[in-house]
Amino acid sequence: MSQIDIALKNSNLVRYLPTVIIPAIGDTLKMVLISAVLSIFFGIILGIVLVMTADDGLSPHPVIHGILGKITDIVRSFPMMILIVAIAPITRFFIGTKIGVKAAIFAITLGSTPFATRMTENSLNTVDPQLVKMARSIGASKIQIIFKVMLVEALPTLISNFTIMMINMLNTSAMAGAVGAGGLGAVALTYGYQRFDYLIMYFIVVILIFLVLLIQGIGNKLYKLTK
Repeated sequence: MSQIDIALKNSNLVRYLPTVIIPAIGDTLKMVLISAVLSIFFGIILGIVLVMTADDGLSPHPVIHGILGKITDIVRSFPMMILIVAIAPITRFFIGTKIGVKAAIFAITLGSTPFATRMTENSLNTVDPQLVKMARSIGASKIQIIFKVMLVEALPTLISNFTIMMINMLNTSAMAGAVGAGGLGAVALTYGYQRFDYLIMYFIVVILIFLVLLIQGIGNKLYKLTK
């Protein structure tokens, strides 16, 4: 009997695959995709505000820029796992629980939005200032400059940055399984590591690697299409 056969015989992988692991894949995808959509949405809005209110922005406002920038940097300074635990009372207040997929979505969104904000700001700042000056010279409004010039020009960079962020969010969702978030991280910890069923644990690792490659591949395709 080969080592693989022995491992399969001593493992509950086949038993838990349809009832535990496959549902956990769905939970992980739900956490990452919903959190990504929300984080990117709020991050783009806040990033635009930072760019517009900067000293050389379209609507300079040092107070708004300073306060928003400080809040963004303070939240970003927290390691994600510590942040998830630290905001547990806030999560419970808004979601009604501090564990589970919905709670994880709230916490990951709150923790990832500042990163999306800075990524948006940095991407918009890469746009050639001459394009902005040209748009202003022909009478374009501030909204038109933001959405029809700056965001369009910065789109490839935004896609590249958000792809990296989504991969980090996948890693975060796996780690959050240790604090009751569910998903693949919780399965690897509970059914794999704690029960010494390393075949399950390594199987989850393979799934996570596949998901990372999938996200990166889609991101690369979108980047090439928009470049």
